[in-house]
Amino acid sequence: MSEFAESAAAPAEKKAMPIVVLVIGMAGAGKTTVMHRLNLHMEENEKRGYYINLDPAVRDVPFAANIDIRDTVNYKEVMKQYGLGPNGGILTSLNLFATRFDQVVNILEKRSDELDYIFIDTPGQIESFTWSAGGQIIHELLATAFPTVIMYVTDTPRCSSPTTFMSNMLYASSVLYKSQLPMVCVFNKIDVCPCDFAIEWMRDFESYQAALDADAHGGSGNGDSGEGYMSSLNRSLSLAMDEFYSNIKAVGVSAATGEGVERLFECFDESAVEFQEEYLPELLKRLNARSEADKARQEHDLARLQKDLNANKGDRVVVDARAREEGAIVQGEEDDEEEEEQQHVRGEIH
Repeated sequence: MSEFAESAAAPAEKKAMPIVVLVIGMAGAGKTTVMHRLNLHMEENEKRGYYINLDPAVRDVPFAANIDIRDTVNYKEVMKQYGLGPNGGILTSLNLFATRFDQVVNILEKRSDELDYIFIDTPGQIESFTWSAGGQIIHELLATAFPTVIMYVTDTPRCSSPTTFMSNMLYASSVLYKSQLPMVCVFNKIDVCPCDFAIEWMRDFESYQAALDADAHGGSGNGDSGEGYMSSLNRSLSLAMDEFYSNIKAVGVSAATGEGVERLFECFDESAVEFQEEYLPELLKRLNARSEADKARQEHDLARLQKDLNANKGDRVVVDARAREEGAIVQGEEDDEEEEEQQHVRGEIH
């Protein structure tokens, strides 16, 4: 961890650290198929890759996973033992695996000199990774050890509707701001539907507005839905998303034919440089602030403990109100007994 942070400004001739690519996307977008295409491209170009599967519920993976969560966590057994449904089982399995992910990072660090890229496939239930404690632990551990990039996979044919496109982009923006890592937005399945329209919508506000008008008038048939709630919301969101679009790279890819994969790897390399220059300093600053807050909280707790010890003069420390009341009763009974003994002694003397 600290080795990468210290070498952030290392000389250019030194062996570059492998780039970690976190593959994230909606179910059915083609994440695992893209992983397979990346695997083939790496072998064809004699690049050295490492592949990790974090989906505990997948039946088969079309790539050779070097580390597979299914070898460590039995998804169905987790559902059975904890009484969970499918989504809860995936979430719990990922959280359990995250408790030992430091061992995975150690393995990757030992092999870093032999690798060019590390690809990590995540569950199809996107929220299981992006919004879980386990997902945060995993991407923070990776980001403090290696240049880390988010690859957000989008189903291009489904994005042909302006409303569905905006839904995908909103989810991508939430992933970007939650992870705070550089992102490459991949429009998959361009062999079925070219992605030129989507990239144009991202770059040209007026083009997206025209698509909204055409969709409203052509899809409803009554011509008045263009001024409806959804259309108005999409127009407002498209303005708000300009900042998001300017912070990500977009590329069209076909997992079936391999089209666009070369450009995708160029985006990975560019994003790794961006990570090192912009994202890593902010990440280290956040981690240091969190460490300082934890240290301050520990010192505060120790000070309270010392205060309690001093107040009780070495006696037992009261940890809750009920114990305090019971202690007061016991102390009162002891004082009464002591006073009775003193009175008895004084009576004998007289």
